[in-house]
Amino acid sequence: MTFTVRPLDPSPDFLGETLLSDCELVHGWVTHPKSAFWLMQDAKLQDVEREYMAIAAHEHHDAFIGLKDGEPVFLMERYDPAHVELAGLYEAEPGDVGMHFLVAPTDTPVHGFTRAVITTVMQTLFADPATRRVVVEPDVRNKAVHALNETVGFEVVERIEKPEKDAYLSVCTREQFMAARGAIR
Repeated sequence: MTFTVRPLDPSPDFLGETLLSDCELVHGWVTHPKSAFWLMQDAKLQDVEREYMAIAAHEHHDAFIGLKDGEPVFLMERYDPAHVELAGLYEAEPGDVGMHFLVAPTDTPVHGFTRAVITTVMQTLFADPATRRVVVEPDVRNKAVHALNETVGFEVVERIEKPEKDAYLSVCTREQFMAARGAIR
């Protein structure tokens, strides 16, 4: 599977009768029952617009839409964990990059799709030579994402308490990712 990634456009501009704005699209994804760990189940469209406008304005946080054959299929966020999300919760190292991703909910899952998405996300992050490690903080209850993270090379470092959840701080070096990619081919 081949994906492309483009910046998320948080502007609520009218795009026509058949096209949704990025925030309208993401709103449908983050409020879907399958996206419970995204913690936005009760968000209104204005909440999503406000959140992604803030991310767009933040110097240490970015959001992207992932596309397959031109169709939006996933959301990716990149952040500097020394300044966002994990600031003060762990000892950030030079070259650490934080990441969140969300695959668009579907009623017709495709085997291997989510693994292909996280592989694309990791390739995108490691395309920057300054990235040494990718850092994530998934909810301790999210067993599916822990298993998925392990397949691309993440290792749990420690359990941390965040205001909104208990999480497993996990890291993946470039070398761990490359080794995992070789193992899953």
